[in-house]
Amino acid sequence: MIINETGSDCLEVQQVRGKTVESFRLALEGEISKWSGFAGALRKLDREAFDELMGMCRSYALESSNETNPIIFKPMVMSIMLAQSKKLREPNSVKRCALPKKICWDQTQAGHRSAKVS
Repeated sequence: MIINETGSDCLEVQQVRGKTVESFRLALEGEISKWSGFAGALRKLDREAFDELMGMCRSYALESSNETNPIIFKPMVMSIMLAQSKKLREPNSVKRCALPKKICWDQTQAGHRSAKVS
């Protein structure tokens, strides 16, 4: 509803139909397109990772649309963090690295520390 003053002692009331705020999906795609220059400058593997992150944002668009904040980037980051957290919880999702048995720190003559791994 929009209320306009008409210049006299009366107010004019108009009904506005439809959405006044663009859908989250449209806003999300607009935000992603703003990153196209950055994405285009990435190496192939980095670009694939970036595209995967944007896919994570898209997969949580419905949930993110419940965020009342008009800043689109915040729910994008939360979507990425949630998707990454789920990936880490999957069995065998992270390859276990062989950790060194022992790390010794040596003091150099210049006062710097260097590590020896055994």
